[in-house]
Amino acid sequence: MRTILPLTYWGSIEHFANLLQGGEEAVIDLGENYVKRSERNRTEIVTPTGGMVLSVPLIKANRPRTPMQKICIDNSKRWQHQHWVAILSAYRSSPYFDYIADRIAPIYERKWEYLVDLNCEILQAEFDILGIEPKFRFSEQYIEPSEDLIDLRDKKRESNFCSPQYFQMFMDRTPFVENASMLDLLMCEGRESIALLDSCRL
Repeated sequence: MRTILPLTYWGSIEHFANLLQGGEEAVIDLGENYVKRSERNRTEIVTPTGGMVLSVPLIKANRPRTPMQKICIDNSKRWQHQHWVAILSAYRSSPYFDYIADRIAPIYERKWEYLVDLNCEILQAEFDILGIEPKFRFSEQYIEPSEDLIDLRDKKRESNFCSPQYFQMFMDRTPFVENASMLDLLMCEGRESIALLDSCRL
């Protein structure tokens, strides 16, 4: 059964586990319309005070039925600087920071026009860090919902996903943050993340 997913900004552990376990049957839908307040431009990192949401500012994203591929980033905001400072603050002392920072720092130095291009680069970085080849495919055309699909595009859908426990920064100060971003998992577990993702019950 095919699994249909949105293209995300440092998507959640649940999102990536579905992408990985779906293999060649996993499809990222580039033909969908943008959905506000979703993982498409938001992610959650773990800080000394708990989960913190980072959001990429967008231009005219409130217009209804805007194709994801036409969503532009608002670069009048200093979002890249703000996100990178937050990442440094949260993960500078993490076990895999130096290795991962070398790969992702250029992402926050480059000016991006389209959200889809930024998210594609982040997705490639995730696979590069894990050291594995992606098996999923992209669809340029919108995929209509049907009973023979596992459709993960709707942010309002019910989920029974329970994130496996792993070492998180600041666990001596804050409770474990469930289903945080892939960035958090990679910073804390590096390539050991693969085993955890494979063990997820979806």
